[in-house]
Amino acid sequence: MLFADQVRAVADDLQTHFWHPDAHVVANSFGAYLFLNAQALLPSFPGKVLLLSPILGAFTSVDEQMTFAPPRSTHLRELAEAGQFRAPQRAEVHVGSEDWQSVPANVQAFGALTGIVVTVAPGLGHMLGERYLGPVLDKWLLS
Repeated sequence: MLFADQVRAVADDLQTHFWHPDAHVVANSFGAYLFLNAQALLPSFPGKVLLLSPILGAFTSVDEQMTFAPPRSTHLRELAEAGQFRAPQRAEVHVGSEDWQSVPANVQAFGALTGIVVTVAPGLGHMLGERYLGPVLDKWLLS
């Protein structure tokens, strides 16, 4: 399936099944990237959104000897910089300070441009882990 088709499918699912203020969406890593690209096609999502270690463009790790560039890797940043990204009404992001896939500086810059609250978890990588996420989810679900 083409990336554009995946994004459209997510956008359609959001509008069909989750387009109300009581909706809760949790997306992780590339799933968060798909959600954000779907959000770029839509009005501001009315429910609550929790993004964990979102991919927000290309990244490289010398230590891991890895490079990855998702489809349309600069699109979200460009929309945010132009003030054209319609952020969800109630969203927060969590990323590990040592995450080389969801680069914390990029996530913080995106959050600053879009008004999305970003929390950087000290000492954690891409997998935030149960010890960190358990309390985050408890708080998020109750708020």
